[in-house]
Amino acid sequence: MNLIPPAAPPAAPPAANDDAAERARPRKAAGAFRTISEVADELHIPQHVLRFWETKFAQVRPLKRGGGRRYYRPDDIMLLRRISDLLYIQGYTIKGVQRLLREGGGRLADNIPPPTAAEREAAERERATPEPQLVLAMIEPALAQPRRPSEAERLRVGLAHILAELEALRASLG
Repeated sequence: MNLIPPAAPPAAPPAANDDAAERARPRKAAGAFRTISEVADELHIPQHVLRFWETKFAQVRPLKRGGGRRYYRPDDIMLLRRISDLLYIQGYTIKGVQRLLREGGGRLADNIPPPTAAEREAAERERATPEPQLVLAMIEPALAQPRRPSEAERLRVGLAHILAELEALRASLG
């Protein structure tokens, strides 16, 4: 009879978690400006979408420093969070949110009613067909590269633009 207890399995190495990484980074003050990457991470929205929203919502105006770096104020982030909620959660279209901003004098009220069924259907169509400007916003970083693009890259950019225009035309034909 074996009276020696079996050896305990080796302990798994501690998993690297996001909390440890968060603690390693110094925290910014609540009123500090945020970079586009910080805002994108916080709101779970790609950077190219934030840049696209700047073209659609005049109220989204981050401070731009040398080299075109964007810095968002806390009020900008609150507005972006509200726009995101209206577009992705409540089901408004971009035009619907633009209308709400116009009607609210550049602000979004807290008590906005849910969108109509027609507005929700339009939002679904809008999400299914990206606007040409959004496609351009996605490829903008490639265009901003200091090196000279290859022929293949130039063709890829041109084709992406043509594809976006064709999809917009198809959507307008219904």
